[in-house]
Amino acid sequence: MSEHSEPLRVICGPTAAGKSAVAMLLASRLEQTTPITIISADSRQIYRGFDIGTAKPTLEEQAAVPHECIDVIDPIARCSAWQWADLAREAIARAYAAGRTPVIVGGTGFYIRALTEPLHEAPELDADRRAPLNAWIDEQSPALLRAWCERLDPERAQFGPVQWRRAIEVALLTGERLSAWHERPRAAEPIPVRYLLVDPGPSLAHRIAARVDAMLDHGWLDEVARLRAVVPAEAPAWLATGYAEVVAHADGQLTFDAMRTRVTIRTRQYAKRQRTWFRHQLDSAQVTRIAPDTASVMDLAWRWWHDQHEERL
Repeated sequence: MSEHSEPLRVICGPTAAGKSAVAMLLASRLEQTTPITIISADSRQIYRGFDIGTAKPTLEEQAAVPHECIDVIDPIARCSAWQWADLAREAIARAYAAGRTPVIVGGTGFYIRALTEPLHEAPELDADRRAPLNAWIDEQSPALLRAWCERLDPERAQFGPVQWRRAIEVALLTGERLSAWHERPRAAEPIPVRYLLVDPGPSLAHRIAARVDAMLDHGWLDEVARLRAVVPAEAPAWLATGYAEVVAHADGQLTFDAMRTRVTIRTRQYAKRQRTWFRHQLDSAQVTRIAPDTASVMDLAWRWWHDQHEERL
């Protein structure tokens, strides 16, 4: 982040508010002048295979705009806010290196805070030694990279190829595990941030109900059946909102209608907690609020992007 002086842009808000839709529309409008990379700040979209019930961006959306921090860890692994922040910082660096502007999009407030208030050191790597190592890494298979990561830094092996690569680099070039570097506390260095808080107000309840129906219509029950065949019942990924109720329905403990009702209620409760967090934890001076159902939503989002303070709500 230090190589770029502009504030980090964050599109946040409660679940089902329309954050991703706003981000995708902005990306389409900016593609010719300022292409963006979307970095998901969602504590459940990080898990591989848990797609429909977490409202993960579709493959078409991911093909249209690069997405990061999606499908990065196994369902049986845990990912703390600080671990996610590590992944997000790496994703931000890749976006800038590719000539794109990173945008954080999501509703997990603790993730966003961990990113904007870093607490650990980052190792400096010797460029001359790093070049030949990278050339060797480029030639290796993902299976071999994971095996190396498991030997050099087991805590990082739960992630994906990009993270395995980074762990190998740090371990071999510094003599210490990246996870050990991340355990070293330091004074927080604030990152300049501007927030676009997307919240439809009273209509959120209806949006949540519609999303639950859409997920069920698009095969959520089938997804859960497939996952249960390969993912242990105690895996952290099952804690994603709604999955317990779908499992209970599959086991005959809930009727379809009761399951749908409970998922909707749980999602509304989660959205209420998110709203409370964003209301109390974000600096209001850094926040632009928009309702996604208004006719002028994209004009307001465009003005936010260009930091036109006088248009803030």
